[in-house]
Amino acid sequence: MSRLMKAAGVPLVATRELTAVSADGSRLHVEVYGPEGAPALVLAHGWTCSTLFWSAQIRELAGAGEYRVVVYDQRGHGRSPAAGPDGYSTGALADDLEAVLAAALAPGERAVLAGHSMGGMTIMAAAGRPGFREHAAAVLLCSTGSSRLVAESLVLPMRAGRLRTRMTRAVLGARAPLGPVTALSKAILKYATMGPGASPERVAECARIVHACPRAARVAWSHVLGELDLSSGVRELTVPTAVVAGTADRLTPPVLAREIAAALPDSLGLTELTGVGHMTPVEAPETVTAKLRELVNAYVVVPASVGEAEKEQAV
Repeated sequence: MSRLMKAAGVPLVATRELTAVSADGSRLHVEVYGPEGAPALVLAHGWTCSTLFWSAQIRELAGAGEYRVVVYDQRGHGRSPAAGPDGYSTGALADDLEAVLAAALAPGERAVLAGHSMGGMTIMAAAGRPGFREHAAAVLLCSTGSSRLVAESLVLPMRAGRLRTRMTRAVLGARAPLGPVTALSKAILKYATMGPGASPERVAECARIVHACPRAARVAWSHVLGELDLSSGVRELTVPTAVVAGTADRLTPPVLAREIAAALPDSLGLTELTGVGHMTPVEAPETVTAKLRELVNAYVVVPASVGEAEKEQAV
């Protein structure tokens, strides 16, 4: 039984669960939902999250058997084991995505790739890789940035400058355990990562996911994000790419999304969601799912074998 079914209470079980092995030997937990041969999407979650973060998209896109959705736990998150001390870097993110694509997709098969926050950074880090170019048909970037994440963060209500940057870095990299989910911790999480109109149910959903992230992985990845510069990766992202951002995002404010959309070689534009925070796939699931559906319908070709089978059934 999959974690998605147990956590979200929906009658949907992974078609396949597999392990992808990255370049350094790190093992990544991968889940595939929906029928084999259906048009594919590969979804990469963000910092402190897991495959559970994409529950709404899996239910809508794979639940009716229309699409095949691949999700995986980033190293150190969910059911993917932690890496060694030197195993956290943007290069590792790119290696891991290439490994997942090779394990879950057929050679030459193209899919829509989507990433939220660090998942979007994963896609930018991998944009120039052969495995990415083999499999990426189009991309959706949700609530992400390519550089200056700490300097632009609005988590602390202070004037921009060195002091705010230094204090933000300390907060995001804090080693203190998050502890159990409480009313106070949910209020803090909502302020830092979600819009003011986020429902209590969606706040609680995000809190359960974030608090489950192991402290060591949370701290290790915070150091990587604090020094991030993927500007070259944006320029190498040559497939059609759409960007989504919340206007109330404190972690990766819309200014970062605007910069990405302006620098993309094949930009499909930026959608700014009024009043939505950082957790766009959970806060605005209908909009994110609609964008994914639009991209897969426009840019992913159903394999010939599937089309031939449909013709045979019609005869």
